[in-house]
Amino acid sequence: MDHGGLTDASGADEQALKEALGAGTFAELGSTGLKRSSGYLDEEFLPQLRGRKAVQVFKEMSENDPMVGSLLFAVTNLIRNVEWNVKPGGKSPEDAKAAKFLEECRDDMTNPWGDFITEVMTMLSFGWSWHEVVYKSRGGMWQKDPRRRSKHDDDMIGWRKMPIRAQETLLRWVFDDSGDVQAMVQLAPPNYRMTTLPIERSVLFRYKHYKGSPEGVSMLRNAYRPWYMKKRLEEFEAIGVERDLAGLPVVKVPAEMLRAKPGTDQAKALDAFKRMVKSVRRDEQEGVVFPQAYDQDTKQPLYSFELMGGGGGRAFNTDAIIKRYEERILMTVLADFILVGHQSTGSYSLHTDKTGIFRTSLNSIARSVADTLNRHAVPRLFMVNGWKPSVLPYFEPSDIDSPDIAQLGQFMQSMAGTGVTWFPDGDLENFVRQAARLPKLDKDQVEMRRMMQMRTEATEFATANTEYLMAQQNQAMARDGQDPTAMQGQPGQQGQPRNGEGR
Repeated sequence: MDHGGLTDASGADEQALKEALGAGTFAELGSTGLKRSSGYLDEEFLPQLRGRKAVQVFKEMSENDPMVGSLLFAVTNLIRNVEWNVKPGGKSPEDAKAAKFLEECRDDMTNPWGDFITEVMTMLSFGWSWHEVVYKSRGGMWQKDPRRRSKHDDDMIGWRKMPIRAQETLLRWVFDDSGDVQAMVQLAPPNYRMTTLPIERSVLFRYKHYKGSPEGVSMLRNAYRPWYMKKRLEEFEAIGVERDLAGLPVVKVPAEMLRAKPGTDQAKALDAFKRMVKSVRRDEQEGVVFPQAYDQDTKQPLYSFELMGGGGGRAFNTDAIIKRYEERILMTVLADFILVGHQSTGSYSLHTDKTGIFRTSLNSIARSVADTLNRHAVPRLFMVNGWKPSVLPYFEPSDIDSPDIAQLGQFMQSMAGTGVTWFPDGDLENFVRQAARLPKLDKDQVEMRRMMQMRTEATEFATANTEYLMAQQNQAMARDGQDPTAMQGQPGQQGQPRNGEGR
C-alpha cells in the first residue's frame, strides 16, 4: 500500500506513523542516538578511554608529557589573554544600563575572570568542564558574609563565583527522556558525599559537541595513540640505555638450585638472586653482596656475578621515531609549528600560514565559550533579578592577538589608493593604535574625531551635490540648444546674450 510516498509499510509502522503525525507541534520524536545507560556513557570504543579511566589518562597526558603540556600551555594562555568585552544588546539607555550591570558582575566575582577562563579551559583536556553558578546579594564591600560582599551596594543579585566541579569527581549523569542532560551527580573528596548539581544552576562547557554528549570530545582524543606509542618507546629507550651503559647482570648458580622445590632454602636463595639481578642499577647506591663458595672437587666458584657488556648500537633510531610521534600529537590540532626552531626543516612562510590557522581555531574556541555564557549564564543572571530587557547584553571576545602591523599598513595603503578615506575616524584610529600597542584616544578625542568626520562627509556631500546640480543644468541647456560654456565665469548672468548676439 502507499500512504503519501510510504510503501511496503507494515501495520505497526502505519500505526507508529499515525501517532507521530498526531503528536503535538512541540513534541520531540527522535533522539541523538547517544549510548547511555543508568547515567553512564558508552560511546568510546577503547575501554581505557571510558568514564573515569579517560579522566585519568587525559590527566596523565596533560600533566606528564612535555609536548602535550606545551600545547595546552599555549592554548590556555592565549585564550586567557583575550579581552572579554561586554556589548549592549541595543542602543537605548536601558540597554547601556544592562551592559554596565553585566560588566560589573564580571569584575565583581571572588576570583579574577582570567582564573575562571583557565578552569574553563580544562575542557580541552577532558572534553567538558562543569561550573556551578553561585550568586550573591550586592551589599557593599565591607560585608563579612561572602554571600553579600560586593563592590556595589545596590542589593541586586550578581555572580559570586563560578567554581569548577572537577571532572574526576563525576559519578554519573542525569538525562531526561529526550536525552538532554539535566544534572551532574558528583562524588567529591573529602566527604565523598553524592551531590546532584542541576543544569539550571550550572554552566556546561564542551570543547567539541557529539550526539549531545555532556562529556563532549577531548582535544587530546586523536593524540592518544601517538602519545601511547611515544610513552612506551621512551620507556624502552630508557631501559635500553641503562642496560647498554650498566651491562646485563648475570648470576651463575648451581644447577640443583634451579631444580629446588618451592619453600626450600635453595628456592628462597634463588629468589633472592633473581631480585638482586632485577634491582641492579648504576647509581650512588650500587653494590652487590655476594656469597663466596667453591666446589670441593673442581675448586671452582659455586656462584658468580658478572655484567655482560651491551651490544652498543640499536637496530632502530628511537630518537627519530619518538620525534615522529611528537609531530603527530601536535598535528592533531594543527599546532606542529611549535617544533619550528627545533628541526632543520620548514620555512617561515609555512610557519606563518600554520600559526594563522591555529589562531583562527583558538578564536572559535573563545567564541564557543562566549556563546555558552550568553545563552545560559547571562539570561539566568537577569532572570534572578527580575529584570527582563528586550535585548540582553552579551560577551564578545577579542581576537587572540592583534593583526600584523606591517600587513595592516600595506592593506590600508592599498585601499587608500582606491579612494578609501580612513581618517578622521576615532574608532578606527583606536583600533590601529591598539594593534600598534599605542595609547588609545580618550572619549573626548574620539568624539572630536567623529565630529571632524561628520563635517568632512558633509562638505564632500555638498560639493558632490553642487557638481551634480551643475551637470544637470548643463545637460538641460544643451538640450535647449544653448551653449553651457557661456555661463561659466558669469554668475548672475544666466539668460543674457554674449556680445554681438541678439541685437
